[in-house]
Amino acid sequence: MDRSAQRQLYEYLAPKLYQTCKRYLKQQEEVEEVLADTFYSIFTKMDQLKETAAFEAWARRIAVNGCLAALRKKGNLLVYLEELPQGSSHFEKPASMGEKDLLKLLDQLPDGCRTVFNLFAIEGYSHKEIATMLNISEGTSKSQLNFSKTKLKTLVNQFYYLNEN
Repeated sequence: MDRSAQRQLYEYLAPKLYQTCKRYLKQQEEVEEVLADTFYSIFTKMDQLKETAAFEAWARRIAVNGCLAALRKKGNLLVYLEELPQGSSHFEKPASMGEKDLLKLLDQLPDGCRTVFNLFAIEGYSHKEIATMLNISEGTSKSQLNFSKTKLKTLVNQFYYLNEN
């Protein structure tokens, strides 16, 4: 693949894959590192792709797997619910909830909960697939998702309540 084609592909995919990585990782440096590794894998393994129609999904899967690897390196993804910090979160007062606001809310979730939520609700993986990817039980995946949804609902309510003024 020539440099010009690589550049065009990067410019097309980078914003999408950046947002994918941002949903899993909190630190900007981690996001950038995983994104760089993702494009390295895309460019060096493109010949392994069987169906070009599935290219974007394949690229997103590489990014997700890179994020999961980064999270695993940091430690255990599982969170014990009694260890979660309590308290309210404060947000700036936007007119409505946008993508950046939603990312801020997702950042309030512990790594394990946020990861399961992303894999299930956004990426569309089943609990069985998530359990395999994260080396956890299906029940743990379901409980992490349930906790994530409950916590996000609380955070969204706090967001709107704090921003009514």
